[in-house]
Amino acid sequence: MPLDVMGLFFFAYRDFVGDADALLERQGFGRAHHRVLYFVNLRPGMPVADLLDILKITKQSLARVLRQLVDNGYVEQKTGESDRRQRLLYATEKGRGLFETLSATQTSRIEAAIAALPPEGKRTVLRFFVGMVEPEDRGLLDRLKLTEEL
Repeated sequence: MPLDVMGLFFFAYRDFVGDADALLERQGFGRAHHRVLYFVNLRPGMPVADLLDILKITKQSLARVLRQLVDNGYVEQKTGESDRRQRLLYATEKGRGLFETLSATQTSRIEAAIAALPPEGKRTVLRFFVGMVEPEDRGLLDRLKLTEEL
């Protein structure tokens, strides 16, 4: 059974990211840019340090991606008010527009799949994904309000 789930997970992920990948490529971006845009749009004002914790990537990797997003006008960085060393991230109007475009096809794919499930299906899917996350990171899901419907 786990091999069946792994195979289905592969195909679902391939199709889930496929449309967004094509749009990102036209901008000269990749999946890392999409991840940053997702979380910056989800949590405007997110500190760079939090984004590093979420993405579990190196500062150097994030710096390259973030620089491209900032230089191209998709994200802006502001200094924290209480801690001037803090860099807070905000999507610009252009960044919000790209995020909405990228999310539209993914959202419709998810909504169609969930609509085909029985009434408790969505909750079961959400529990499955939470179960896939490392236990020490599950508190982060709550802070990002990704588990509100459970």
